[in-house]
Amino acid sequence: MNPPSGGYPTTTAGGYPPAPTTPRATWSPAPEAGPRAPAPAYAPPGPRPGDANAWPANPTGPAGPGPVVPPPGDATGRPRSGWLPRAALLLALLLVLVSGVQAYQIHLLNGRLADTGRSLSAGQGDDDVRLDGLEQRADELEKQAGTVFDPESIAAAVLPSVFRVKAGQFTGTAFAVGKPNSEGGANLFTNYHVIESVWDSGGRQIFLERSDQRFPATIVKVDEENDIAHLRTAAKFSGLVTAPTPVRSGQQIVVVGAPLGLTDSVTTGVVSAFRKAENGSGDVIQFDAPINPGNSGGPVINGAKQVVGIATAKARDAEGIGLAVPIKTACDGFDIC
Repeated sequence: MNPPSGGYPTTTAGGYPPAPTTPRATWSPAPEAGPRAPAPAYAPPGPRPGDANAWPANPTGPAGPGPVVPPPGDATGRPRSGWLPRAALLLALLLVLVSGVQAYQIHLLNGRLADTGRSLSAGQGDDDVRLDGLEQRADELEKQAGTVFDPESIAAAVLPSVFRVKAGQFTGTAFAVGKPNSEGGANLFTNYHVIESVWDSGGRQIFLERSDQRFPATIVKVDEENDIAHLRTAAKFSGLVTAPTPVRSGQQIVVVGAPLGLTDSVTTGVVSAFRKAENGSGDVIQFDAPINPGNSGGPVINGAKQVVGIATAKARDAEGIGLAVPIKTACDGFDIC
């Protein structure tokens, strides 16, 4: 049942009273038949153009409401570009932290290197001190080794400068000493009592012998009081070196000579004491090395291969008591040392 034009439907018995049939003023008459005007374009709800949060409509859907495509960003819908500054800041802070740690480590390393350098310097100083001490000790040992008493090496160095003296009917010993004489030959010392017979007779010629060799020599000067004579020869021999200081009691010595005419004989002993000569002329060296007639005028040598005296006599009816004139006495009286 269609309602009457312009009113509400009515009901019969048992229903509500019929409503007023006054037509509603809000209804428009039906449009005339004919072509319809184009519908207005539909704008989807959302932000208006110019809004900062606006985005374009879905280009693939039909005009009108449709599924909304969220803009690029995180799950909250915020633009993705918002976390980049924070990430850059965090990265910068991390780099600063790493740089600080590295700088601190470099500082610690520099401190350790400085400590190591100081330790090395101190160690080097200690090593230098120890090295200096070792060098000094080595020098001392070398000096001690140089003064070690070695009769064999002493004899080897001295024997070429020692000779048997033939003076008339007497024999003894002589040795070259000091530098060559004015003629280029050698100066020698012996005892006065060895050449006494030739000197007293007015003669000056004697001979130096060794093995099968014989060399003429001349008596230059004598010191009767100290029992010393100066000889000279044109032959060239190496002169022995004289000791700069006197020997001491207990010092080891070597005596070289021609006892009983036996050339190149060597005996050893020690200095026993210093004594006054029987005639009161001066000091004499007492030693215990065995000597015999023929040793007179021979050199008494210390461990440094230096002449310390001239063997001159031995005690009668006793062994181990020999006497020598200190070499200083001879050098002071004759300018040939």
